[in-house]
Amino acid sequence: MAKAKKIAANPHDESSAEYQRGMDEIRRQLGPMADAYIRKIKALSPEFAWVNVTFPFGELYPRDVIDLKTRELCTVAALTVQGFALPELKLHVAAALRCGASRGEVTEIITQMIAYCGFPAATNALMTMKEAFDEIDASAKKKPKTTKSGRAGTRK
Repeated sequence: MAKAKKIAANPHDESSAEYQRGMDEIRRQLGPMADAYIRKIKALSPEFAWVNVTFPFGELYPRDVIDLKTRELCTVAALTVQGFALPELKLHVAAALRCGASRGEVTEIITQMIAYCGFPAATNALMTMKEAFDEIDASAKKKPKTTKSGRAGTRK
């Protein structure tokens, strides 16, 4: 039997072009939550975080065959059908909106998945989508209003 190869504590260079390309993409899609999301994963497994940044976000999402909005809607559909990836679904619902999808499009994608995953998984996805929408709305209400000059103003 072959001996398992031991993985070094941190064999990856986070300043590499490969990693930076992935981080640029994940920030584009997830916005302000991107770095915190990767930090949480990295605290548990640096290797897992590296793969998460460099493979889907560094290699797949930047491809130009289909647009980013379509990729995110496909991701929403896939996570809905899986039925168990609700935290990731919430993340990608928000990413789909950041990439230009409307709330109606996200809702329609989840609704269509009833035919492929059944009502329980689609219902859970719909409830998770609502949580994502509510968090986005709550975050938008906390942001200070800006004046015509672009400066934050006080609400009266």
